[in-house]
Amino acid sequence: MSAAPYAVRDSVTMLRRNVKHMVRYPSQTLMLIGLPLLFLLLFVYVFGGTMGAGLHSGDATGDRGGYLTFLTPGILAMTVASVSISTAVSVATDMTSGIIDRFRTMAIARSSVLTGHVLGAMIQTALALATVFGVAFLLGLEAAASAIQWAGLLGLLALLSFALTWFTVALGLASPNPETASNWPMIFMLLPFVGSGFVPVESMPTGLRWFAEYQPFTPVMEALRGLLAGSPGGTDALWAVGWCAAIGLVGHLWSRRLYRTRAAN
Repeated sequence: MSAAPYAVRDSVTMLRRNVKHMVRYPSQTLMLIGLPLLFLLLFVYVFGGTMGAGLHSGDATGDRGGYLTFLTPGILAMTVASVSISTAVSVATDMTSGIIDRFRTMAIARSSVLTGHVLGAMIQTALALATVFGVAFLLGLEAAASAIQWAGLLGLLALLSFALTWFTVALGLASPNPETASNWPMIFMLLPFVGSGFVPVESMPTGLRWFAEYQPFTPVMEALRGLLAGSPGGTDALWAVGWCAAIGLVGHLWSRRLYRTRAAN
């Protein structure tokens, strides 16, 4: 019999293990969801009037609703990045706690350990994104997306989650301890700030604007913004998919190599 059914079975087992961890330690999931929500509320209610005025040619009354629509894609990207950081910590913890040595003595597919982490993180990301969307709509988020555009938006978020998760799995494997694993992926939390997540890139100084335009998160956020507004993704969507595919491929290949190396030692 092919080894594929066994790999799928073992991956489901490892996924169940990670889901049980989420249920047993809900505070971690709440913290991952709480941080993006904190930024959402902070920027909408504290800075929203001023930021909204800037978006609408100096309208002195401000436009928190307009800024909420502009801001939400950046918060969604930050939410995906937040969960991916916890994945790096979980992987590093497994690698340093001795559990991997126990798995090596069992007749399980090697790939199932990492696959379980990735699938578990994507479930956690879906819960976090649903919460962020719910709060955003309660705050007054308006979306003109059609059913097809909603499918494209959710698909892009799933692709971003898949790509960042594999890359942070690799960072977790490369880290000597969980503390280091929690620090390295922080760059993904910062990139939405140095991009179009919170302000238009046109408002930035020349050098910073160049970086913001060409870093991976900006086309993702612009594509999400366009899909929410009911317009086609266009070039931004193509760049977003390309960046996600590249990050995911590098992360997957790097993870496999590191896991084989470290599991053999």
